[in-house]
Amino acid sequence: MGMIENIYETMNIRVQETAFELHLRKIYPTRNILSFRETETISGQEGLDVQKKTDGSVNIIGEVATDPVASWMIQAAQVASKFTLFTHHAKTFPNLVTALRNSMLRTGVFTDEKTAEEQVVQVLNFDIHLVKDFRGRRYIERVTECIPVEDKNEYTYDHRKEKTLEGKLDKFIDNATNYFTKTTNKELYKYVNIMEYINDEYVITNKISDYNLREMRNNMDEADIEEFDKFIERNWGKEKAVPVSVGVANTDTDVKRRGRPKKSV
Repeated sequence: MGMIENIYETMNIRVQETAFELHLRKIYPTRNILSFRETETISGQEGLDVQKKTDGSVNIIGEVATDPVASWMIQAAQVASKFTLFTHHAKTFPNLVTALRNSMLRTGVFTDEKTAEEQVVQVLNFDIHLVKDFRGRRYIERVTECIPVEDKNEYTYDHRKEKTLEGKLDKFIDNATNYFTKTTNKELYKYVNIMEYINDEYVITNKISDYNLREMRNNMDEADIEEFDKFIERNWGKEKAVPVSVGVANTDTDVKRRGRPKKSV
């Protein structure tokens, strides 16, 4: 709910939930927000199909707790919106990818594990992982970026240059080894923590990928681009991690007051 405040008001927001929980139209009455939920006669999938035709800029999928809702999230993230927000209860980023992949398989959308996982990592840009510890403190533990790994063609045609049969056979075996390595142990994504909560302060740990930096700038106004460029130069112009914030919210009120992401972060 707090993140909506930092979304440009020119962006139309479309919400798909299994039960109304966000109540965004009451919190932000001046925003263009349309909420959907399934009924006894209208399925969530039918509601999502209608939602795609309502000129939405931002899709919000409520808690992804069931396999069909995970399918809705993948669909919403792939078409008909600039970006999609959703919540999930995975403990680690690999667990998040695995859970969404398995949901795709169980719903029958995909039958191959690698294909399903490939579709998942293509729509996951950032994971904001929130924690509530045993003291009751609520805070963002880390912000993780997902970086899909491009499948490069590493095969060679050097066998044509070989003069002997033994040399040609060696080159063929090299290509065959690359093929079986790609097939049996294909790395589909990498993930890095952009920001972590360490010793009671938020620390910038890794730079956002150039692709996502470029996409973020393309969706900002001029004032925010200027501030964002200063942020990049200030934090990633140095080799050491830079603390950017201090303190942890202790109550729900503090979360609403201080837990919302600032534009400079």
